Amino acid sequence: MKSDAKTVKAAGSSTSISTGPGLRSGAAWIASADVSLQDEFLDGLDESELMALPFLFEFWAMDHQLPPEGDWRAWVILGGRGAGKTRAGAEWVRAQVEGPRAGDPGRCQRVALVAETIEQARDVMVFGDSGIMACSPPDRRPKYEVVRKRLVWPNGAEARLFSAHDPESLRGPQFDCAWVDELAKWRRGREAWDMLQFALRLGDDPQVCVTTTPRNVRVLKTLLDSPSTVTTHAPTEANRANLADSFLAEVKARYDGTRLGRQELEGLLLDDVEGALWRLEALERQAVDIVPELDRVVVAIDPPVSGHAGSDECGIIVAGVTMRGDVRNWRCYVLEDASLSAASPSAWAEAAVDAMRRHGAERLVAEVNQGGDLVESVIRQIDPMAPIRKVHASRGKAARAEPVAALYEQGRVHHVRGLGALEDQLCAMSVGGYQGKGSPDRLDALVWALHELMIVPGGNWMRPQVRAL
Repeated sequence: MKSDAKTVKAAGSSTSISTGPGLRSGAAWIASADVSLQDEFLDGLDESELMALPFLFEFWAMDHQLPPEGDWRAWVILGGRGAGKTRAGAEWVRAQVEGPRAGDPGRCQRVALVAETIEQARDVMVFGDSGIMACSPPDRRPKYEVVRKRLVWPNGAEARLFSAHDPESLRGPQFDCAWVDELAKWRRGREAWDMLQFALRLGDDPQVCVTTTPRNVRVLKTLLDSPSTVTTHAPTEANRANLADSFLAEVKARYDGTRLGRQELEGLLLDDVEGALWRLEALERQAVDIVPELDRVVVAIDPPVSGHAGSDECGIIVAGVTMRGDVRNWRCYVLEDASLSAASPSAWAEAAVDAMRRHGAERLVAEVNQGGDLVESVIRQIDPMAPIRKVHASRGKAARAEPVAALYEQGRVHHVRGLGALEDQLCAMSVGGYQGKGSPDRLDALVWALHELMIVPGGNWMRPQVRAL
């Protein structure tokens, strides 16, 4: 690639645009240049060049959006949410199928587009704001055939859509390149990925571009360990120019510094804590969008020692249970994490009582190791009639957590979505103790809630079963 110019061939034109420091930083160079230089650059372009410029991705792209040089089989783009992965994948497909002119053949003619579902492939990879259709100039824009679930370019190149839920659909077709989106969240990732590799057998050098937010799943870790894989990486912040300021402010305020934030915002692949009692992948599998009618609901509180700025959080967890039939059929649902940071006693007591009223909970379960009768008295100041069960921790955190973690392993506990901070603490709890920062107050409150709902009512049957795990 030349360092000072690029031949633009879009919308029927063939012109040369000089960027000075090189195309990989062309837009950055223009943006940071003196106004007079910006005017000189733009004034020097004729109409066809101005029409072509928006579609010259190498001019606008960030470094992580451009494929590394050298020989490789798979290019994995690891990035946080909104880091520009989809745009990079769509533009890479364009670069493979397009020739110098609209009707000329490109390097590849048969493309596989694989997402978790057909709908996601269509709505994100094809018709999304950063998808193939949005990125293509008018004279090179493919047509989408709904019945056949495929794109057809003016030069005859084709791209077929596939769902990772149906790995067998990749048996039979063959391709010379593929774009895979969000590999790390595929439930049948290993099977679908393996079938795709057998299908990538056309041409001299079939390649695949993988765009994904990292998760600690075997299929992604195996791919990254392959010597034929190259990677680029960027956090969400890298693409802030194209993201709403309010979005960045909100997600950073909520998730910055958490395990989920490092994965979803920084785009980092995190290894599970050795001996962890919970795994993020398992928690995600058991997440629910709809909660059934519950038989009991409680609010559990793990109060901080004090209420000043340097104190721990006050863990406040709302959970409910369905108790129909045999105890083996009971299921627990974690409904809300209402925990507070640096809260005064009156503030966390009010938050707990509000949560109880909001969810129609029958009881507050409060750990009293640190506050004794003071905990109850503070709650009584907010609601004198609040039903309270005081609990006292006689064992270490890991020992208390193990029987609750066993219920998760049995598939008997589900989370509503959006409990990221709580799940970060769960994934940092190991058989040897808590491996995260500070105190796991959310986790402690969860443990008390599930003890109240599942373990204590289960009696002698529940406890031996839990210990056996």
